[in-house]
Amino acid sequence: MRDEFYGKRVVILGLARQGKALARFASQAGADVVASDLLPADKAGAIVDEMADVKMDFVFGAHPLSLLEDADFLAVSGGVPSDVPIVNEARERGIQVTNDSLEFLKRAKSKVIGITGSAGKTTTTALTGSIVQASGRTSWVGGNIGRPLIAELGAIGKDDVVVQELSSFQLELWTESPAVAAVLNVTPNHLDRHGSMEAYSSAKANIIRYQKPEDVAVISADDKGASALQRYVKSRLREFSLEKNVDDGAIVRDGKIWLRDGSREIPVLALDLIPLRGRHNILNVLASTVLADSVDVSAETIREAVATFEGVEHRLEKVQTISGVQYINDSIATAPERAIAAISSFSEPIVLLAGGRDKDMVWDDWAYSVMKNVRVVILFGELVDLMVSKLDAASEEITSTQMAEIIPAKSMEAAVRQANRVTVP
Repeated sequence: MRDEFYGKRVVILGLARQGKALARFASQAGADVVASDLLPADKAGAIVDEMADVKMDFVFGAHPLSLLEDADFLAVSGGVPSDVPIVNEARERGIQVTNDSLEFLKRAKSKVIGITGSAGKTTTTALTGSIVQASGRTSWVGGNIGRPLIAELGAIGKDDVVVQELSSFQLELWTESPAVAAVLNVTPNHLDRHGSMEAYSSAKANIIRYQKPEDVAVISADDKGASALQRYVKSRLREFSLEKNVDDGAIVRDGKIWLRDGSREIPVLALDLIPLRGRHNILNVLASTVLADSVDVSAETIREAVATFEGVEHRLEKVQTISGVQYINDSIATAPERAIAAISSFSEPIVLLAGGRDKDMVWDDWAYSVMKNVRVVILFGELVDLMVSKLDAASEEITSTQMAEIIPAKSMEAAVRQANRVTVP
């Protein structure tokens, strides 16, 4: 049976890993493929060489509207905003706008678990994949992390389970939803891209918006932003909570995680068996527990897989202990809520390195948490002036004399060297 792309003209915007994977797939499916990237042509030699075995055309330096002539599909990579002129024009012309993750979902013959959230989705995706793998079934983890799943489509069997991490950038183009989908939380993020909280939440909602009655939606009962999306649920609703009793899902009671399905309640594991730090990681485990149970993984397997899970790179990752000082890489914490969760995971004195660029987010709660709970905060990057002003404002609200010392640094390297100087065992 011929693929939907066969004989069609597929235009791809962006030639990072997602765009390259989709170009390769579409070409093999018999499409006429043209890919466009803003990279200047004189700097694109490595991309052209990498794709030399793929029958396709390239346009570098711009996304001209002429690309849309005779186009049947316009595929937008995650780094390309969905409201640029060429995308708007494609919609006006009735050209189907899509992306690699949606095209994968449309063709997947296996069970797909989709996971989104403003924070925690990578850990939850990796943990869920590990739990499924421990059950004896083959799991495929990808989407917003790892290799694009469209590249693995031919190898994925119908009895396998795909665990797909999905960002708002991917979901804003979706017109279908996976059979099992989770919304972990929805807090302000990427507002520089989406323009408003309403648009951001609406993009997240696409993961459940198109589900069928026999599908499963897993939503946090503790997060207001996630709970607000329940209005889109047409499938079986399952919840997870640290704070509430839920009839169908996972809860915490008496120091244990319990599974419920409306008629039964079974213990899964004690909280002290979870190797990951922090309250936020208990929520990630709760979500993974419900997701794994929704694809028929036993409580015993869930317990064993969680207890041996080593975490994910860049997420409260232990780098090294030097002279009695632990160095922790939490560079995935690119939103205030993630950083607050990380800070609250430690009882040890903290020297915090923070900075980078702003994504039009609210930093007031972060600043209060830092001033109250951190010994020294070392700032770098474009955000230094904004962070200093927020930290100064927060200090006026705190009565304690023990507040964070603020140190600006010129670079990440300088921040690490400064941290090394001010830290003691």
